[in-house]
Amino acid sequence: MTTLYVDADACPVKVEAERVVTRHKIKMFVVSNGGLRPSQNPLVENVIVADGPDVADMWIADRAGQGDVVITGDIPLAAKCVEQGVLVLKHNGEALTQANIGNALATRDLMADLRAADPFRQGAGKSFTKADRSRFLEALENTLRKAKVGL
Repeated sequence: MTTLYVDADACPVKVEAERVVTRHKIKMFVVSNGGLRPSQNPLVENVIVADGPDVADMWIADRAGQGDVVITGDIPLAAKCVEQGVLVLKHNGEALTQANIGNALATRDLMADLRAADPFRQGAGKSFTKADRSRFLEALENTLRKAKVGL
């Protein structure tokens, strides 16, 4: 049975994900270091892990498996999950797969190197838009359908 795991720290689409899993009657784990308001939805379980680097990521990677779906913006976690046969979506609806995870890791590493080389470099991240939210909802709907039929 398909399960949805949400890497919830700084995830802008938790509410949308909860709506979709409720419609599909799928269990959802919202994993964080705390500070999130728990959901009253019986399909949603809030998991609070210890503080520390990558503790939430390790919790998800240890449990997610073939046929599950993970929502994360963390590329190393996504890589581990893809390797395990998990379907992975970023918050903007972009799927991370065997075909593109290597490029995503390389880009992440390049950007980390650029930031390290220029300590005055300001974050140039794009803001999260309504279009991103809409793309995410459509992608999650399609991904959960795929996962349920075992594709």
